[in-house]
Amino acid sequence: MATPNGGLITETNSQYYAGAQVIIATNNQTVFTATFNTEIIFGASDPANSLYNNNNFRLYTSATGAPGTFTEYTTAYTVVDNVFTLPAQATGTYVVIQLLTKNGGEYGTENALGSVVEDNYGEYQYIKVNEIVNNFLVAYVGAGKLISSVKRTDIIFHTKRALQEFSYDTLRSIHSQELTIPHNLSVPLPQDYVNYVGVYWIDDNGIKHNIYPTTLTTNPYTKPIQDAEGVPTQTNEGQNITGTSITEERYDAIDSALLQEIRDDITGRLISDGLWGIYGNGLLGYGQLYGLQPEIAQINGWFTINNREGKMSFSSDLKDKLIILEYISDGLSYDQEMRVPKLAEEAVYAYVMHAVIASKINQPEYIVQRLRREKSAKLRNAKIRLSNIKSNEFVQIMRGKSKWLKN
Repeated sequence: MATPNGGLITETNSQYYAGAQVIIATNNQTVFTATFNTEIIFGASDPANSLYNNNNFRLYTSATGAPGTFTEYTTAYTVVDNVFTLPAQATGTYVVIQLLTKNGGEYGTENALGSVVEDNYGEYQYIKVNEIVNNFLVAYVGAGKLISSVKRTDIIFHTKRALQEFSYDTLRSIHSQELTIPHNLSVPLPQDYVNYVGVYWIDDNGIKHNIYPTTLTTNPYTKPIQDAEGVPTQTNEGQNITGTSITEERYDAIDSALLQEIRDDITGRLISDGLWGIYGNGLLGYGQLYGLQPEIAQINGWFTINNREGKMSFSSDLKDKLIILEYISDGLSYDQEMRVPKLAEEAVYAYVMHAVIASKINQPEYIVQRLRREKSAKLRNAKIRLSNIKSNEFVQIMRGKSKWLKN
């Protein structure tokens, strides 16, 4: 449907897919309202002004609206709360508000370059935190309801707590970064990092290979400088004097050749021989699988988390490799992340309801327990919905469990 008709969708097809809103001026019109889901960001109307680059849109006009006749509008204008105020535009003038897009748009010199349009794709599957707060106050708070009154700030707090808790194991707010391992073999943890999901190195074909954490070494949190008696020394201010970690220096000094020797020594040359020495060459190496440590019986390298420096450190054989770091955040790091999948919306309401009632004094315990059970049940439903298991995919997996092996 091209035109919004009172439902939840408020953008036209052109606004959503192309990021363009076309307005035809009437009666020397001066005020033009943008109706995108995306908030308009305005810095300056003059391209020579450094603030112009803050704009997340470009403005074009045409007297006829014919293709190839649009030019960028740079005469002074203002934008406040998505409302554009321009000098009077002649009746019939085409005014186009174009959000930045990767292809530059279809107007003027196609210079509306950015990713604002693409960032809005798929947003319908989410509901924003402020909408959840407003909905909760309307549906669950008031005279004759279980919650007669509550501060809006309390609802906001509990909603954010729900978003945090759900982000870890229900919503699975997984982020990823593509990085290259530098010569110092360490990369900083992402700014919104909470815990890692997986780490992979990428080969020349774009195939990912798991990198596993190792217990072969560690990253000490502190390294106090000791005196001859082994007692940590202090500064004049009474703080321990710390130095660099000798453990980390020794581990970082291991080159790829030595690392391979260590693998060979521990695994009985399983890695270098590719298991051929056990099964394909008589009984050479017979019994060497006994006691094999899986963490080193692979050639993808290792990593450790250095919490002291806030970095992830890698083995030397991963130097200059392209890696993908997948991690989870808490869903509150940036405003655009403060949203909840609609499949989990009801679970958030149940969480907030239980949290509000449980924090009030003199509440009947049976009500608190009923709300706790409802919260758990709706959270379980949200997990099932978000697991995204499709019946045909499940059938394919089950078929893969039963095969006939024929000569």
